Amino acid sequence: MSDSTRLIMVAVGGQGNLLASSVLGEAALLAGIPLRMSEIHGMAQRGGVVESALVFGNARSSIISDGEADVLVGFEPSETLRGLNKCNAQTVIITNLSPLPPFTVAIGKGVYPDMAELQQAIRSRTARLVAVNAVEIAKTAGNVLAVNMVLLGALIQTGVLPLTSAHVKQAIQTKTKAAFVDINIRAFDMGYEVAGQHR
Repeated sequence: MSDSTRLIMVAVGGQGNLLASSVLGEAALLAGIPLRMSEIHGMAQRGGVVESALVFGNARSSIISDGEADVLVGFEPSETLRGLNKCNAQTVIITNLSPLPPFTVAIGKGVYPDMAELQQAIRSRTARLVAVNAVEIAKTAGNVLAVNMVLLGALIQTGVLPLTSAHVKQAIQTKTKAAFVDINIRAFDMGYEVAGQHR
């Protein structure tokens, strides 16, 4: 591992990207790992794009230029596709396969990419793709909104980040409402397990 690991998370507003970033920030604190973080909010409250850049380790900047990401987490498949410019041939990509089509598709002004073609496009560009139906897994865990925790579990399982499951679970307990802690940890564990089947 170089002295830093660069993570990009892309999502649509309301998918819990910012909470996921907050949990990873807390986990890095617990692990004693320096972290720089920046967030770009589109019209988040209206289903716009939300992008978080997290750089773990020794880095002067939180900016991740094109081709620099070590790992990309896409909360929504077309956003994953859009984030590919940040990736290179060694990047590990984790994507949710459940589409949340943008407003333009909903009103018939755009075409949503075919899932098989989308996965193929991603696989052709990068080292490893972990594609999970995070919405179904979150529902099974007990809350459809736990998509972010499912994806965090898959992310930690890849071993790309210098964080352990124990650190992240401790951070989940700190950063999420008490009523959701059990469900969130279950969703994290399920995401971790599913990602392990992608080897």
